[in-house]
Amino acid sequence: MKKEIRKNFLKKREQASKDDKDSKSNEILSQLLDLKEFKEAKRIKCYVSKDPEVDTHKLIIHVLKSKGSIIVPFVQGCMKCSEIKEFSQLTKGKYDILEPKQKTESKQEPDLIIIPGIAFDRKGNRIGFGQGYYDKFLSKTKAKKIALAYDFQIIKNIPIESHDISMDMIITNKEVIKCKE
Repeated sequence: MKKEIRKNFLKKREQASKDDKDSKSNEILSQLLDLKEFKEAKRIKCYVSKDPEVDTHKLIIHVLKSKGSIIVPFVQGCMKCSEIKEFSQLTKGKYDILEPKQKTESKQEPDLIIIPGIAFDRKGNRIGFGQGYYDKFLSKTKAKKIALAYDFQIIKNIPIESHDISMDMIITNKEVIKCKE
């Protein structure tokens, strides 16, 4: 069932116009920047977006300017993270996703993790690309987990498995969904 949901929502995301995705990404970013949890976070880990995901490039640049550094993921067998101080420290890596040129693994725990996904439900359950990179990484952290999604990526129910890690919050262009209170 997850494969079917993944396939349908990947298609929906790819069919959305660039202008629509840009506009919605800006709305999502604005809501994130207004969150108390974001403002109070000292160390932020964020995915580096690849079209058609919610764009995080502006967010990363904002965090670099306001906090001096940001933690971004890279894949080396499993997902690891490295701290960067400039956007120019990123280069295309595995899956053509921007990742740090210098893969020096950050051992410091983030306060907040910004997470991508293909589909979500209001309980915070998530469907990713099916490799399990985020679930494995998230199982080892106590950081606040916030997913970014277009409004059409929210569905009624996602089937979960024992290894799935749910989000604390999901931010769409229309609302902030608090999954755990």
